[in-house]
Amino acid sequence: MTRADASYIRLIEQGKLAEKIRSARSKLHACTLCPRECRVDRLAGQTGVCKTGTCAWVSSYSPHYGEEAPLVGINGSGTIFFTHCNLLCIFCQNFDISHEGIGQEVNAEQLAAIMVDLQRMGCHNINFVTPSHVVSQILEALAIAAENGLRVPLVYNSGGYDRVETLQLLEGVFDIYMPDFKFWDPRVAELTCNAPDYPEVARNALREMHRQVGDLVIDVNGIARRGLLVRHLVLPEGLAGTREIMRFIAHDISTDTYVNIMTQYRPCGRAAEVRELAAYPTENDFKKARWAAMEAGIRRLDRPRRVFALR
Repeated sequence: MTRADASYIRLIEQGKLAEKIRSARSKLHACTLCPRECRVDRLAGQTGVCKTGTCAWVSSYSPHYGEEAPLVGINGSGTIFFTHCNLLCIFCQNFDISHEGIGQEVNAEQLAAIMVDLQRMGCHNINFVTPSHVVSQILEALAIAAENGLRVPLVYNSGGYDRVETLQLLEGVFDIYMPDFKFWDPRVAELTCNAPDYPEVARNALREMHRQVGDLVIDVNGIARRGLLVRHLVLPEGLAGTREIMRFIAHDISTDTYVNIMTQYRPCGRAAEVRELAAYPTENDFKKARWAAMEAGIRRLDRPRRVFALR
């Protein structure tokens, strides 16, 4: 796959990106882009759970070298960290960004310029971190960025709390989907992010993402070009339900799914409100999590690392 093979280039050539932009923007009038379905008129300045109106907010952007190996390569993954979030986990490791709103509002032209700038720096992809609530804004900016020479693949780096209908709208836009699968137990999801439907939503989202892009394809240079990459953060005392999640991925998605079992949990934000989350996972917790993946039949595991720069 060459740089010109990024899926959105074909969409633009077929005239289909403009249709997707119109459809996504129309949903902002009574927003149902994410599973929260706040139904506020974001085009009129109203905001719901994500606290985001017409324009996206960006907290930072740069070549990132702490992402998964196939995204980083030599020149890094071009990460754009969006401010606010539709999930709002109480233990978020970027609590100041997601909960406290640290960042700057950007219009479509400014977001497009960021994308092009990251490509100019040599980044192998544009990695949208926490994009679920700004799908419309991304699409609008993408059209401008492509006109200005953007060609690298796009990464949809979400918390896994994504509506299938919205993901279907994004088919052909993103070459790489990188969702979290955070919790298996609805009670844990309710306790930590007031989203008891999270496990079901995440299962359906992963199925749709895999339907669109398949297993992760890595080129001869070790760079991801297309496919699904799933993240799973190990939580203290087995709170995440790792074994069940790995079995689901192996049985319902693919045993060839590329999985990153992440070891960088630490108590942040309001984590102390849940007794189990006030502690750190142990080395044994990490070993058990990787064993659960291998026991389920998953073999494509990202190399272990400790990087404290997550959502």
